Amino acid sequence: MKLKVFCQTDVGLRRERNEDSYLYDEDIGLFCVADGMGGHRGGEVASSLAVKTMLEFVRNSKTQSRKYGARELLVRGYEEASAKIFDKSHIESPELHGMGTTLVTAYRHGDSLFIGNVGDSRAYLFCNEKLWQMTEDHSLINEQLRAGLITEADLPRLTNRNVITRSVGFEREVQVDIIERPMAIGDFYLMCSDGLSGLIDDSLIRTIIVKHGIERVEAIVADCITEAKKAGGDDNVTVMVMAVTA
Repeated sequence: MKLKVFCQTDVGLRRERNEDSYLYDEDIGLFCVADGMGGHRGGEVASSLAVKTMLEFVRNSKTQSRKYGARELLVRGYEEASAKIFDKSHIESPELHGMGTTLVTAYRHGDSLFIGNVGDSRAYLFCNEKLWQMTEDHSLINEQLRAGLITEADLPRLTNRNVITRSVGFEREVQVDIIERPMAIGDFYLMCSDGLSGLIDDSLIRTIIVKHGIERVEAIVADCITEAKKAGGDDNVTVMVMAVTA
């Protein structure tokens, strides 16, 4: 099985800088999307450092004598990234104090895909004509929804939609969610920052995928970004897609 991959990021219509970052390396099977936060350019520093650290960690692990399992590899990569971001903001560059980032990753190990997540960037799976949100948002709103303090009907009037409860680098230690899924031909994965998922409904994302078909990865990404900007473009938006083909 092969992965057909495409990614694009856009600053949106309201922000001066793009604090999203992404990286992928098909040779080692790692794919990352991050959405940074923090003043004094801290957001873009944190997100860039997160994806670069993950990539370096996984690459280096391939050449080291000790081999990690896929799950442990991802967890350790997140821990390394969080420590580097925290240390940079507390030791090297105090003006970046308080910076952090979301980070959603996919790591291919054999015929399985391991999804890692911290924050409210998302990973979706489209299969059998249905779109599933694989990751759970680590956000204040999601915690309130789960606790029954608010309902879906309350969401449009809320002003704290961007408050996250977990991030990479805000604290030195980090708790990571890991999901494992066997890949199958015809599966389609989409990872994004909340500049997409916070502005358009999952039903519209599904409609875009169905409209183009899973192998037209560039068209799907372009339409997702266009629709996010039509919905206001309040945030940076990054969309990465991976189609599983024969």
